[in-house]
Amino acid sequence: MPVRYQLVIDCADPDRQARFWAAALGYEFAPPPTGFVTWDDYYRALGLPEAGSTSGVDRISDPQGGGPAIWFQVVRDAKAVKNRLHIDIHASGDRTDPMQTRKKRVDTEADRLVGLGATISGVLYQEGIDHYAVAMKDPEGNEFDIN
Repeated sequence: MPVRYQLVIDCADPDRQARFWAAALGYEFAPPPTGFVTWDDYYRALGLPEAGSTSGVDRISDPQGGGPAIWFQVVRDAKAVKNRLHIDIHASGDRTDPMQTRKKRVDTEADRLVGLGATISGVLYQEGIDHYAVAMKDPEGNEFDIN
């Protein structure tokens, strides 16, 4: 039987990361649990130290309920190595669509995310292979791809 899970992303600025990824994925800010005005109120009720407090948005969720919830956890250590797990954003459409159409969709999405604070780190394409993607980094340097 499948289990429910959330994705946890370590970061220095949860509010900035949550806002970026909500816009990138079409997610919404996750409301705090019933009975709490903010997530920080909930964390305090659990007895968590104030060092983990964000005083901003730190959780997002899929408004349609299909994707995992994402929590941006405060971690003071800077990112040091390449991620072992990354998000792929599918923007190209169906494989039956012409390659030029798919490339244009991916590039358009990459441009949109650059406008939100991401950076492009490379293009993943080789002539003769039916795949096109753009490798990117979010505002804190976490790798992700658009394909």
